[in-house]
Amino acid sequence: MAALVLLVQPVPPARAQVIGEAVELERTGRQASAAVVYIAVLRGEPANLAALLGLERVLPPLGRLPELLPLVRRALAADSANRAFRALEVRALATLNEPDSAEAAAQRWIALAPGDEGPYREWALALADARRFDEARAVLVAGQRALGGVGRSAGALAVELADLAARRGDWEDAAREWGRAAAAAPDQLPNAAAQLADVPAEQRDRVTRALVADPSPVARQLGAELLLGWGDPARAWAVFEPAVTAAGSPQAAFALRRFADLAAARGTAEGRRVRALALARLADVVPQPVAARARGDAARALLDAGDFAAARPVLERLAADSTVPADAQALANTALVEALIRQGDLDAATARLATAGDRVPADDRAALRRALVRARVRRGELARADSTLAGDSSVDAAALRGWVALYRGDLKAGADLFRAAGPYAGDRSDATERTAMLALLQQVRRDRFPELGDALLTLARGDSTRAVQALRLTAVHLQTEGWGGGAAELLLLAGRIAARPGAGPDAERTAAALFTEVVRTGGTGAAAPAAELEWARLLLRQLDAPGAIRHLEHLILTYPESAVVPEARRELERAKGAIPKS
Repeated sequence: MAALVLLVQPVPPARAQVIGEAVELERTGRQASAAVVYIAVLRGEPANLAALLGLERVLPPLGRLPELLPLVRRALAADSANRAFRALEVRALATLNEPDSAEAAAQRWIALAPGDEGPYREWALALADARRFDEARAVLVAGQRALGGVGRSAGALAVELADLAARRGDWEDAAREWGRAAAAAPDQLPNAAAQLADVPAEQRDRVTRALVADPSPVARQLGAELLLGWGDPARAWAVFEPAVTAAGSPQAAFALRRFADLAAARGTAEGRRVRALALARLADVVPQPVAARARGDAARALLDAGDFAAARPVLERLAADSTVPADAQALANTALVEALIRQGDLDAATARLATAGDRVPADDRAALRRALVRARVRRGELARADSTLAGDSSVDAAALRGWVALYRGDLKAGADLFRAAGPYAGDRSDATERTAMLALLQQVRRDRFPELGDALLTLARGDSTRAVQALRLTAVHLQTEGWGGGAAELLLLAGRIAARPGAGPDAERTAAALFTEVVRTGGTGAAAPAAELEWARLLLRQLDAPGAIRHLEHLILTYPESAVVPEARRELERAKGAIPKS
């Protein structure tokens, strides 16, 4: 009640401060006290909109809404043209379930402002809030006709009609209205797409048909964007391309860029492909140098989508065009070599890289050479891989030379090169893989081991089944030739490869057998607890939580000093959580 005391002071505070105190009373749930303050303000200032809106909020929960009407009419007497007061009168009458009076108030407002959407909007929304949807629609349709008669656009009240249709669950009608709204005001397109994104799956076909059939290019673009969001990029482009062609150049450029960005967000190969189509089309409607960059981006998107054949001619055209800006030409040459590598045309890639010269930046040139090395390795072309690295003194090149040496069976040279490369060559996963391989080589303790090199090369070439078999044989060689050391680690590596997700039931059985052998023969070394941990993880993927728990508990009790015990404890908690409580 402090606010009331302030009101009777000789020098009253600013009205805004008093309204602020009333709002704070509302916030703390003291609606009756807030109402007293708002009414007091209106005694001195009948047209205070903030106080009237405050009463609109606090009086209904108090059951006192009828008190608002005479106060609103006093405000209208002071300012009859005020749209906010007119809207407040219509809403109050509708909320009080006085439809005839609400209609009369709306008609008085219409008479005062015949070209204003406000009377129809407020009247319809009030009816809709009372769930009188048919009457609300009739009001909006009448408003559209009336506003059209005074020169207003066909999009008048379309957004309100769309929202109303959505509230009724008539998404097809909502789509048609959003199409009209976006056609009249293209900046409504993102809002329309967002509002229609949640159309139930069973109504999506009807919604897209309604939009595709619309004569407006913007409405068809809306349909295409919805199809894109609903996971049908190919059909989206089929709808979008003719629509954007009809839109005209300035509008087309904006629409194509937006469509390309939306397609990229899909994160799928088909999404990347239609992104490329949109960017290629964008290049046709924008000037240089934007066009060249758009074509380069289109080719890159085709590469990302795996469509190397389509990307190659685009890139060759850019790379050969002397009018293209230098940065775009460099991008084209780089991407072209990358495309040739991905296509498996390694000789052409090598030749292109050699002839491109300075048109490929130095860092890109080095990265492409290393990509060529990896591609040569996957083919088993170790000599050509080595020659490609000639003259490259980087740590990344040292790491790759280490792998080439290892695949040749030269374990000592491979380990020395890995150490020279250090932890910063490649990305984090590359460094982790080298560290794991160094740990394995320390256990094997042989300078040369061609059988192990062949097994690892088989794995690098993507044949995991034969690699597992070859690694088992190398372990047998170590055991039978009296070396012994490293056999358990090789079996563990083979088991990990066989246990990779998606390898299939036969591979999983092989992995389980390998882990069993390591646990049985691994002794007190690091391989046995690591194998038991991998075995438990395999059982968890097979939904055998009790089996996983047995192995994890055995690991923790048997190898308490093992470095994998913390991981085992985390897996044990996960395994126990996978068993439903009885």
